[in-house]
Amino acid sequence: MYSIGEVAKAIGVSTHTLRYYEKEQIILPDRNEHGERKYTESNLQWLKFVLKLKETQMPINKIKEYAFLYTEGEHTALARLNLLEEHKRSIENQLATLIETNKMLDHKINTYKEAITQKI
Repeated sequence: MYSIGEVAKAIGVSTHTLRYYEKEQIILPDRNEHGERKYTESNLQWLKFVLKLKETQMPINKIKEYAFLYTEGEHTALARLNLLEEHKRSIENQLATLIETNKMLDHKINTYKEAITQKI
């Protein structure tokens, strides 16, 4: 079991962020007899997944929806699958945009390098 501070340090977020995720019911850690949050290894893995979803621009309301569906049980598997497939398509679109932008930047950088080299 991990404390909120240990989890925050382990995954690189603030304790405020973890409290926010709890308030939004994205994560529901256990509590000890003193009311302190206690996170399991499973909680830690879930939070790492949540952070990857955030890093790839999944809106917080979609993350909340996924978390809710997960806690509802196996009968929501199709809805969860659809949500993740939709997000994967979004990531693939982002990747295509990044690849095209990277090509444009390479071209522009090479153009500047050639222009600068010719002046020297």
